[in-house]
Amino acid sequence: MADAAVLERPISAEAPARAVSGPYGPKPRRALSARNIMLYGTLIVVALYYLLPLYVMVVTSLKGMPEIRVGNIFSPPLEITFEPWVKAWSQACTGLNCDGLSRGFWNSVRITVPSVVLSIAIASINGYALANWRFKGADIFFTILIIGAFIPYQVMLYPIVIILREIGLYGTLTGLVVVHTIFGMPILTLLFRNYFASIPEELFKAARVDGAGFWGIYLKIMLPMSLPIFVVAIILQVTGIWNDFLFGVVYTRPDVYPMTVQLNNIVNSVQGVKEYNVNMAATLLTGLVPLVIYFISGKLFVRGIAAGAVKG
Repeated sequence: MADAAVLERPISAEAPARAVSGPYGPKPRRALSARNIMLYGTLIVVALYYLLPLYVMVVTSLKGMPEIRVGNIFSPPLEITFEPWVKAWSQACTGLNCDGLSRGFWNSVRITVPSVVLSIAIASINGYALANWRFKGADIFFTILIIGAFIPYQVMLYPIVIILREIGLYGTLTGLVVVHTIFGMPILTLLFRNYFASIPEELFKAARVDGAGFWGIYLKIMLPMSLPIFVVAIILQVTGIWNDFLFGVVYTRPDVYPMTVQLNNIVNSVQGVKEYNVNMAATLLTGLVPLVIYFISGKLFVRGIAAGAVKG
C-alpha cells in the first residue's frame, strides 16, 4: 500500500526542470581565477617583504667575516659557523662588560616574569569587577583607565623618574617592574572587561543565587573560561616588555640593563671591527623569546582577540 501511495503521488511540474538544470547552489569557482591570482599574489609579495630581512639576518649570522666581506648578502653560507652566536651570547662587549647578552637575558627574565604576572592579575580582577559588579564610581574609574591607555609614554618619563627616585626604586629592576605593571594595566583591563562582558550573564546570576561571592565567582567560574584572553594578555605583555628599550635605558643602570639595551650597545659599538654576523646573531637571540611564545599560542591569541572585541 505504501508503494502504491508513492506511485500515485502527483509529480510536480518543476521536477523535469530540476532534473535538467542539475544541482542547486553557487557555481564552483575556478582555482586559477583572476581573483585568486590577485589574492595569493598579493599575500606572497607581502610575505616575502617581511621574510626577506629575516632570511638575510639568519644567513649573515651563520657566515664568517671573510665571507661577509665578499658582499653578497643574499647568498647562503658556504661554510656554516655558529661562532657568531656563541660570541653574541657570552663574549660580545656591551659597554664596559664583555660577557655578551647572557646577563641582559636574565635581567629581562627578572623584569618580564613579575611584570606580566602582576599586570595580568590586577587587570583581570579590574575587568571582572567592571563587567559584572556595578560599584559606585565604576564608570569614572574605567574612563581614567582608558585615558591612561592612550597617554604617550614620553609624557610620563620625567614624572616617573622623580617618583621612583623619591621612593628609592630608581635604577633598580623592581622600579622597572612597577613601571611596566602600571603601564600595562589600562589596555589589559579593557581587554578583560570586554571578554567578561561577552560571557552569558546567566552564569553570573546563577552563581549569585547559589551564594557565591566576588572571589568565588572569579576563581571558580570566570578564570576557567578565560584561557583565550589570558593568552592574549600574556603575548601582549611579554612582547611589549621584552622588546622595550625606552623604559629599560631610562629607569635602570648599566649592571641591570635588559637585553634590548645591551643589544643596542653591541650593534652601535664603534670600537674595533664591525662584526655584522655577531650583530645579526645578537638580534635574533633578543627576538627569540616573544617569537617562540607567539608561535606556541598563536591560535588562542586570535580566539581571545575576537572574543574580547564583542562588547564595548
